[in-house]
Amino acid sequence: MSSSTKEYLEIHQDNNFFEIVLDGKLILRHTFNDPCVYVGKGQQEVEMYRGNFDIKDNIEERIGLRCAEVVEKGQSYKILLKMSENDQENFVLYLRRDENKLKLDFSENQTEYNRFWIRINAHENEKVYGCGEQMSHLNLRGKNFPLWTSEPGVGRNKKTYTTWQADIHDKAGGDYYHTNYPQPTYLSSKKYYCHVDTTAYADFNFRNSDFHELYLWEVPNQIIFETGDTFKELLSNLTELLGRQPALPEWVYDGIWLGMQGGTELVDEKINHALDNNIKLGAVWVQDWQGKRLTSFGRRLNWNWEWDPDEYPKLDQKLIEWKEKGIRFLGYINPYVITEGNLYQEAENKDYLVQNQSNQIYKVDFGEFYCGIVDLTNPHAFEWYKKVIKTNLIDFGLDGWMADFGEYLPTDAKLYNGQPGVIMHNAWPMLWAKLNYEAIEEAGELDNIVFFMRAGYTGSQKYCRLLWAGDQSVNWEYDDGIASVIPAALSAGLTGNGFHHSDIGGYTNLHGNKRSKELLLRWLEMATFTPVMRSHEGNRPLDGCQYDHDAETMEAFARMTSLHVDLTPYIKQLVEKNAREGIPVQRPLFMEYEEDENAYNIQYQYMFGKDILVAPVLEEAKEKWGVYLPEDEWVHLWSNKEYTGGNITVDAPIGEPPVFYRKNSLNADLFRKLGERYSS
Repeated sequence: MSSSTKEYLEIHQDNNFFEIVLDGKLILRHTFNDPCVYVGKGQQEVEMYRGNFDIKDNIEERIGLRCAEVVEKGQSYKILLKMSENDQENFVLYLRRDENKLKLDFSENQTEYNRFWIRINAHENEKVYGCGEQMSHLNLRGKNFPLWTSEPGVGRNKKTYTTWQADIHDKAGGDYYHTNYPQPTYLSSKKYYCHVDTTAYADFNFRNSDFHELYLWEVPNQIIFETGDTFKELLSNLTELLGRQPALPEWVYDGIWLGMQGGTELVDEKINHALDNNIKLGAVWVQDWQGKRLTSFGRRLNWNWEWDPDEYPKLDQKLIEWKEKGIRFLGYINPYVITEGNLYQEAENKDYLVQNQSNQIYKVDFGEFYCGIVDLTNPHAFEWYKKVIKTNLIDFGLDGWMADFGEYLPTDAKLYNGQPGVIMHNAWPMLWAKLNYEAIEEAGELDNIVFFMRAGYTGSQKYCRLLWAGDQSVNWEYDDGIASVIPAALSAGLTGNGFHHSDIGGYTNLHGNKRSKELLLRWLEMATFTPVMRSHEGNRPLDGCQYDHDAETMEAFARMTSLHVDLTPYIKQLVEKNAREGIPVQRPLFMEYEEDENAYNIQYQYMFGKDILVAPVLEEAKEKWGVYLPEDEWVHLWSNKEYTGGNITVDAPIGEPPVFYRKNSLNADLFRKLGERYSS
């Protein structure tokens, strides 16, 4: 056996055997009987129904590349893989160390194969995190995760009544792995990350004890590995590769963004009512500023992205008046245009819409109305839609918006750039984020305007200013209700999206679920300890409790929004650190307590920066709540009682969620004063 080392990259090789070791961590191990690379052929069947995908993968052959020859090539290695010694064709893998990164390059292969598997060395006790925003599991070990941007599904657990009803009525039940924001990136507790350069459908399988198997519908260009001495260093390295989110505008710290709609007069009344009740109000988020339509699903929007003066008379004047009061105005847009609108007509005339295989405009069913898809691969269409945003949103006076959707590109779409829809589907939300970012940047408003998205993929990080968790059900279910936004925030943060928030109270009122007052208030508590607080009326506003439900509810909103505003000095530190180093605002416990084995399996608590631990109450009718504290000196925010770690139970009445701060924090004086001020 021979060995060679290039700057902490070790290659051990023998006849049809090799091992690749990066900074002392075994990454790949190949033998004749257990090859690490397989190729094959397959055909997929993909059906989309309103953003929900039924995917069938018919694998026709899978071939292990058993024979291997390693050749040194200057500062890199060339590995020749083939099925047998007699095979004339080589599958080529280039291996090199590049600025502390290990890069596996497959780009030379012009192959007939459209299926690819690679096995990464694993350890039985290893933990795995990431794969984009995952809402059911933080530690991914023991399951496989298909990576395909889609509607996440209503319920997301095949054992629940909500999911069963959603499947029966709408084909929309979803499962544990469905997500708006997948990403072919994972982090290991062995302190390395693995990122695959692909936009194809992928399935990362973490079920095996001694290897992780990554499966793709193409041979990827590159697979990149990098290590770190700590999780923070590792994540900083990853975000340097992927890009980092810019810091948020200063005004986001002024208070909650209240979701409201219904016309200029009603919004004005609600603003004044909120202010009169001492709610710290930084912005109103008015999603129907461009008009609305009613469907069986509930109140939907008119997807023609310009001010509707009939629905919102004198809005152009009111925006100025509200801003003078310190109230920003946020709207809504997505990358689709409704067939009845003038934007659709303009895009149709200019050939700016995605086509089907019959060279006709691809009209997508969004639930009792149809839309065209702006072709983001067409540079002219891309620039045209940026101009729509600049003119109709920015110049009109909006301070931000929800940049919704991005998941609906059909796999049989015909695109301007000639790439198949099955390859561009995952890339679509990144292009959508890029378009929004560039519109704001070119308008010179990056310091003033913010947009937020639910969908994403590799590359979204450097464009998407703020992520939100999507359309949770208004209930207590762990896979799709209030609890799901915690692993969502943590997993998203571990793949480079450190600014995260959710709809306070949830969104989806369906299948008997109606937002209760208790749920709304518990969600409010949790949102207080996130970068941004924003409420949503939900898809059926009359079916759920709202922030102005009664005096007690408004008092709770006043108290918690005031606390959030008073936390601004601390939150700004966290935001700036994420923008500078890629360290997320909400963090899993193990990021701060790496030596604590228990911390690696906790997904329903989180660190709010380095100094605050939050354990939200996630079940109905609970006055006490169990909390795990890593070994440290902790102070309970509300009672000022001190703890040193372990499993404890604390009083947790509504308004006092289990929140603890580090006694030795540089911000301890701020936290102590806030605890005294806001304790009941």
